Amino acid sequence: MRFLMSTTSPSFPSPPPLHQYTIKQPQFIPFQKPTKPHENSVKSQKNSGFLSAIGNAIEEQEYRKARAEVIRKGTGLDGYNIEGVSIGGHETCIIIPEFKCAFDIGRCPPRAVAMNYLFITHAHLDHIGGLPMYVATRGLYSMSPPTVFVPSSIKEDVENLMDLHRKMGQVELNLDLVALDVGDTYELRNDLVVRPFKTHHVIPSQGYVIYSVRKKLKKQYAHLKGREIEKKKKSGVEITDIILSPEVAFTGDTNSDFLLDPRSSDALRAKVLITEATFLDDKCTIEHAREHGHMHIDEITEHAKWIRNNAILLTHFSSRYHIEEIRQAVTKLQSKVSAKVVPLTEGFRSMYSS
Repeated sequence: MRFLMSTTSPSFPSPPPLHQYTIKQPQFIPFQKPTKPHENSVKSQKNSGFLSAIGNAIEEQEYRKARAEVIRKGTGLDGYNIEGVSIGGHETCIIIPEFKCAFDIGRCPPRAVAMNYLFITHAHLDHIGGLPMYVATRGLYSMSPPTVFVPSSIKEDVENLMDLHRKMGQVELNLDLVALDVGDTYELRNDLVVRPFKTHHVIPSQGYVIYSVRKKLKKQYAHLKGREIEKKKKSGVEITDIILSPEVAFTGDTNSDFLLDPRSSDALRAKVLITEATFLDDKCTIEHAREHGHMHIDEITEHAKWIRNNAILLTHFSSRYHIEEIRQAVTKLQSKVSAKVVPLTEGFRSMYSS
């Protein structure tokens, strides 16, 4: 296709005759020592401390920026090195290497792939969306199929989801899918078991408590000597009691009702409680939090007397908050509870970040 354009020459005014120009003689300006901008004002302010105040402010801001960029490799709580990311509505995946397990899978962070056990609390995408990738990546690296625990109410749907991905990708996605209900007990190792407990979200959900298992000699046999104990043991007499100690509890998304539920007592006396605090300030009411199946941090303060944990890891903060706001809210909470309170701030930005 050809485009035809008509052009016209613009009419400019004619330059004046040469005799109308005047030529100015060059002027010579004596040399002066150059001065820096605002040199005089700076000199007058040196003695006032103005520069030192500005310098300190700049240094503090740079320090805060640098601190905000630090990548946290894990949070040590009561003997457990807990890793992960949890941003409300975006992704949640909490990793405990000591148990080789992850709670929820979020977008499948690379570190989670090495975990043999995965506990899904509910079916919202920010908690389960990375499941096919988790299973596929383990297969890619010839790792053993993982064991994935889900509420029984969603097991069939999860099976259908995995079948769909097998069909679309024409790949094998091998996993051991286990449905667990509240009250069930599953043995992970001979010294470790897991039990679900009821949580209160807007869709079916449950939390998990991991227990350590140890055997303790029954009181009636405490006076016996080693040979006598061995003799009774060989004769088939059960000489020990099984002691379950709650180590770590994870709630996933829930409102505060679980704090008042007697069936949650083990979660509230585990060494470490990992729970949510989606909302932190007065811009969101407790009623709003409850309506959406979440907790406001003020509710934890209100029910602090029921909490018997050694440490609490708070997760699932709304993405509206900055690191500094989260830490300020946690500091306020810390004065109200006996447990050590730590926020998981991986993925959040500092208000000083550009």
